[in-house]
Amino acid sequence: MEPAEFDYDLPEELIAQQPLAERSASRLLVLGPGAALADRRMHDLGTLLAPGDLLVVNESRVIPARVHGRKASGGRIEMLVERLLDEREALVQLRASHAPRPGTMLDFGAGHAVEVVERRGPFYRLRCAGSFVDLLDALGHVPLPPYIRRVDAPADRERYQTLFARTPGSVAAPTAGLHFDAPLLARLHDRGVAITRLTLHVGAGTFAPLRAAQIASGRLHPERIEVGAQAVAAIAAARAGGGRVVAVGTTVMRALETAAAGGVLAPFTGETELFIRPGYALRVADALLTNFHLPRSSLLMLVCAFGGSTRVLTAYRHAVACGYRFFSYGDAMFLHRDAAALPAGSAP
Repeated sequence: MEPAEFDYDLPEELIAQQPLAERSASRLLVLGPGAALADRRMHDLGTLLAPGDLLVVNESRVIPARVHGRKASGGRIEMLVERLLDEREALVQLRASHAPRPGTMLDFGAGHAVEVVERRGPFYRLRCAGSFVDLLDALGHVPLPPYIRRVDAPADRERYQTLFARTPGSVAAPTAGLHFDAPLLARLHDRGVAITRLTLHVGAGTFAPLRAAQIASGRLHPERIEVGAQAVAAIAAARAGGGRVVAVGTTVMRALETAAAGGVLAPFTGETELFIRPGYALRVADALLTNFHLPRSSLLMLVCAFGGSTRVLTAYRHAVACGYRFFSYGDAMFLHRDAAALPAGSAP
């Protein structure tokens, strides 16, 4: 299996550079049973769901993870947090003219200084005198993805955040959740659609090209997840009542499949390196709401594992031809599961 099998042509003008003014105004491409395609809007999501269905959302909150500062020598540095390790420490990428050594102090201004503790491969472990989250909130910039070719604006602090966001830790938004606003959530509630939450903190590795070693090992960059007992119980209750489980985003899919790796979904807290690609036996979700993903990426491979490579890539070509907006601030897809890979007891 090669990344080239998951390629498609995308005109650059279809890469969304700004969010829509209204979250739920995004277009929604529905990939139904078989190869059926329908062009809809996120406003219509309730018509695709039934009473008793369950949405599983990621409540991770994006941190303003990009910060500029200086070394004690005066040299400029740029820090991009990969993930928070605890209240005072973080694993980061550093851009500097010379690699800082352990013990080096980095000054970010406003009384915020951190110490370089150690080098870990491409990352550095840094220790802050106070709270790392406080430092980022005071001085950080929203780490917009590299394909958004502009600097972050003040509005991105709110718009590059889902309404479900609670727990700080992601350096990229779980973008499927960006399409939900209060009116849409109210309509779903009135229809009898339930929501449960889990956490996956998205790392900067989500934007890195796939490496040969990852393909060979079947493991991706690690990300921190928590699937709680409440989410497990909600999924069991939906199943018992005949409802479908709808994963809101690839992050949710990755977290659920990690928690079900033992054969049965169970509470799980820890790291996941799970690489979901065609041939992987998916266990949990019946439907998937997701954005459009980069060519040759692990996220597109996950979507193909769920929806079938031929069906999904055909849908992507349709989306390009119809001028859908792509990637983080772009439009969305709703996928019914590939009939060839349905879980036991499910219907397409």
